[in-house]
Amino acid sequence: MMNTKGGECNLVDRISKLPEEILFTIVSLLPLKEAGATSILSKRWQYVWASTVTLDFDPKHELGEHYCRLLRVEPEQKDLLRQRYVDWVNTVVEQHRGPVIEQFRAYFDIDGHFTSSIDKWIQFAMNKRVQILELVFCNELRRNYNDVYPFPVQLIGLQNDSTLKLNPTHSDISSLHSSGYNVGFKFLRVLHFNYVDVSGKVLEYLLSNCPVLERLKVESANNKLVNLRVVGSSLALKYLDIQFCFALRSIEIRDANLVSFMYAGRRVNLLLSNVPLLVEVCVDERIKPFLFEGRIYHRSIELPFTQLSCCLSQLEVLMLAIDGAMYYQNHVFPILSNLKHLELMVCANDYWVLCHLSEFIKASPYLERLVLKFYFPSSELGEEKEKAAKCSPHPNLKVVEVVGYRAHPPVGELVMHLVKNVAALEKIVIDPIRRWWCPIRSHPNETVRGVEEVKEEVQGRAHAMQHLKENVPSTIEFVCL
Repeated sequence: MMNTKGGECNLVDRISKLPEEILFTIVSLLPLKEAGATSILSKRWQYVWASTVTLDFDPKHELGEHYCRLLRVEPEQKDLLRQRYVDWVNTVVEQHRGPVIEQFRAYFDIDGHFTSSIDKWIQFAMNKRVQILELVFCNELRRNYNDVYPFPVQLIGLQNDSTLKLNPTHSDISSLHSSGYNVGFKFLRVLHFNYVDVSGKVLEYLLSNCPVLERLKVESANNKLVNLRVVGSSLALKYLDIQFCFALRSIEIRDANLVSFMYAGRRVNLLLSNVPLLVEVCVDERIKPFLFEGRIYHRSIELPFTQLSCCLSQLEVLMLAIDGAMYYQNHVFPILSNLKHLELMVCANDYWVLCHLSEFIKASPYLERLVLKFYFPSSELGEEKEKAAKCSPHPNLKVVEVVGYRAHPPVGELVMHLVKNVAALEKIVIDPIRRWWCPIRSHPNETVRGVEEVKEEVQGRAHAMQHLKENVPSTIEFVCL
């Protein structure tokens, strides 16, 4: 029988004899903390980890069980956790030996108190020709939401935002070739800022000077982001995602190669023109609340249709938040002639929801997949009956997915209405987890839910299996996640 310990040693020895390039590839596939742990394997492994091309500073690996209790610790302990995280990133940055990195991702609640360290991280990443740069400074621990890390314009060779001068169609400012960071920016493909105070002019500057930058996501910029322009066919940008930047007043996208545009936040002046490649749009836009017949409305369905008028006929994927939107019986929906995938955020207590849904289905003759994301407010308005409406028979709608399902009678009734009235339906997916509802996470696709949330999910799953599955015809596949 093989000696397990001896076998492991022989395996390490064999791997250690591989070329350095292969060893670097191996450690780059490991989480950063585990990659560092390989330094104890042998003398040859001692510094292999320091050439990893993937620097994903996942706080779970450094803080362990402390990370899962972030919201419950005392303020002094939170400050210690912040400092510990920053020290960890600083140490890795100082010890890294490789000539390039593919990804630099920092994800933690860090504010402007750590500006000098974060500045060095950006400089390090750009000098290493980073391809994916993610600075996600979430706000779970923060007491002062205004103390946001300011993007250092001097690192891109500027003194301040006022030195940026843009002409009506494109940037005419000096290129990054004149600064010390032009090499790194040449390779940047993905840029993600969260709680980074960055201006529209700086973002436009980066778009104009990063020749392969295809993805830009900006969340919770503080005060500087007021206007954003994405203009010019020479820009490489294909995916733009702007969320909860509450100082933002206008977004102009013109003559651009965008494929996907997502926006969530307050109402903005959205100007779209000549975007022939745009096929995916998400709009979650709040308007000024108004009272009508005892109800408060804070969304408009007509507004996004107006804003998107130049591209509605070419859209294949449309995601809209319609919870809190008033229904106008005489409103004529535009025909969404290419729409294949529709996602709607709806309020379970909204008695207009079936009317809205019926209009969307009628306006989308080639719709194949419908996703309903349910929001459950604490009010008791759900006691009112939904307004009567009927979904017309649809020749192409094959899949309906209900996300955030709960043991709530109106939701079950809506699902059964679709079952009875959508003739081509082939599959229903019930998912009780509200996957867009992520108070704390160390990865964009990971959710951390509270005890009550998990309890509601269990009840929702049981309700679906008991009250829906038995009523769904056998010809329709029923999936409960």
